[in-house]
This record gives sequence, structure tokens and C-alpha cells, in this order.
Amino acid sequence: MAELMERMQHRRSVRAYTEDAIPEEQLRQILQAGLLAPSGRGRRPWTFIVVRDRETLRKMSQCREGAAGMLAGAAAAIAVLGDTTKTDTYVEDCSIALTQMHLMASSLGLGSCWIQVRMRKAPDGGTAEAYLRDVLGFPEHLCLEAILSLGVPAKQPEPHALPDLAAENVRWEKY
Repeated sequence: MAELMERMQHRRSVRAYTEDAIPEEQLRQILQAGLLAPSGRGRRPWTFIVVRDRETLRKMSQCREGAAGMLAGAAAAIAVLGDTTKTDTYVEDCSIALTQMHLMASSLGLGSCWIQVRMRKAPDGGTAEAYLRDVLGFPEHLCLEAILSLGVPAKQPEPHALPDLAAENVRWEKY
């Protein structure tokens, strides 16, 4: 089986982590994977904020109800922001970068989970993005697409099985 297909099968969202730190070199490799992502017209509209401070991760875990709690136990997180002044495809471009970082983390034996922020509500009734803008201090022209939580998995989930894929969602030539 092709190595990339095998990696995609093993990539799972991991929400529980050990207390172990992520080695600096692995964190750099994950960031390089994001920076290597393709983008519309080569604009690369993303900015990554790497967070390792435990108190900041705890605050970030409260940005939305239920869906971000794993950040409190993560070794690190990468907030992926899109520059709305560079291109109208910043959402897609940031999503590709996030996907590549997600896959790289898995290939390094690390766990990660995509935490959607854009268009999500904070527990206080405001937006998750506004809450995190206060915590992380990023400027108004940057839109926070999502956060990738990172850590050593407390438990490694089973890989996806190819026979279980939703092949009925594929149409050939026409719908």
C-alpha cells in the first residue's frame, strides 16, 4: 500500500494526551508541513501562532462549549489564521495547511485534533474568534480558522478501514 494512503488511514482525531512534551524538532516539522501547503495564486495567507504555555492552553480550551476542552491537556496548539486582505480563498488555503499539519503530526506518532473556530460561538454568547483574539492578541485583519491541538496520544485509535469508507458518496461522470 502506498505510504501516504497508509498515513491517511492512521490519522485520527486525538483528544486525550499524556503529559509528555513535544520535541522541538517535531514541532518544526509540523509547522514546515503547514508552510509547504499549496495556496490559491501562491498567496500563502496564513499565520500560525504556536502555543505551549499551559495557562494559555487552558484559557484557549474555554473558547467554545465542549469542542475545545482537549486543549487544556495538550502539549501544544497551533492557531491557524487567515489574512483576509491577501485573498478571498484564505479559508480554503488555511484548511489545506491545517490538513497537512494534521497528517504530519500523525506521521510523527503524535496526536492532533482540528478544533473549528470560525463561525463558532463562545460560552459567553460572543464568538470563539473574539474570545481567542483577546487571549492571543492577533490583529483584526486576521481571521482565526481553526486550532490544531497537539500531544502524545494517551491512547492510539484504530486506523480507518478502507472497506468502511462511504463509497456511496462517490459519483462518476454525473450525479
